Amino acid sequence: MQQQALKAMVAWMRLDQAIKAFEAALKRDHSITTLQLAVLHIVAERPHIPLAALRKALLAHPATLGQAIDDLRRKGLCQVRSNPEDRRARNVAITAAGTTLIAAVPMAGPMRLREVEGETERLDRLAPALNDAVDLFGLEAWTGK
Repeated sequence: MQQQALKAMVAWMRLDQAIKAFEAALKRDHSITTLQLAVLHIVAERPHIPLAALRKALLAHPATLGQAIDDLRRKGLCQVRSNPEDRRARNVAITAAGTTLIAAVPMAGPMRLREVEGETERLDRLAPALNDAVDLFGLEAWTGK
């Protein structure tokens, strides 16, 4: 049991370290966060996506997502407009500058999974393994559920 636990801890630390290094490089080189990068990728795939749909896709708190989108808007990377079908709803669209930015950023992190081809078996194993990690590390209380 000790050997398996140690191997799992080392793998987790490697993943955690890589994610933090990617996040730091993203902020340093492109002045955006991983949440903002995820927003840009989703908005690039679905032009004029409703803000509510983005919240669902990213499991983000409304205030956190709102701040991220406001910052992207101020940087000229996305636009936010009223939904013509429902004036209370807001749609988010990517700008040319946003498209240029996502093309310049390495495809890494969770968003990369959307483009992985031919790895269905690995992806089928990954989701339960990550859910197990949340449970085994005792992190369920911090998942927002």
